[in-house]
Amino acid sequence: MAQVIHVVLDGWVKLYRIAPNGNEAVVSVFTRGSSFGEAVALRHLDYPVSGEAVTDCTLMQISATSLISLMKDQPEICVSILASTFQHLHSLVSQVEQIKAQTGAQRVAEFLLDLSNCADGSCVVTLPYDKVLIAGRLGMKPESLSRAFSKLRPVGVRISKNHATIDNVERLRDYAEEDPAAAWNKAL
Repeated sequence: MAQVIHVVLDGWVKLYRIAPNGNEAVVSVFTRGSSFGEAVALRHLDYPVSGEAVTDCTLMQISATSLISLMKDQPEICVSILASTFQHLHSLVSQVEQIKAQTGAQRVAEFLLDLSNCADGSCVVTLPYDKVLIAGRLGMKPESLSRAFSKLRPVGVRISKNHATIDNVERLRDYAEEDPAAAWNKAL
């Protein structure tokens, strides 16, 4: 039964489930400043997913009982908890939309753009965790991720170990936002 809320102070943590066929389904990946487990801890339910540190990380645990007491004394905390819960829901809805409405290469492009701190021009981004986890986070098999990286080469993306070089951020963004039907037609 969930009794604590987790806050990532440093590093990366994945939440996942094991499907009946034994495959791991990555539900979400969190980094510094992210929290998880609020909804189940506040309702004293079982955690619906498992968690695992995917890099060295530091977590802070907040007792649900203590948080509930604080919420009674300081109602503005309730708004923050509610906002965090809606942020998690929005993230999951976005993931479902990406899986249903974008090609694998477009999902990878969007992932790289999210990691980029450049609005335009070229940049190099560091892949924050291993490619197997990236594939799982994007709803792909590792071999599909490799193919998606290959499809991004003509758009100016090169992968070397744990770095991605993006020649032109705007061009990659255009590719990520392109109608998937157009992207599929190019593959034919």
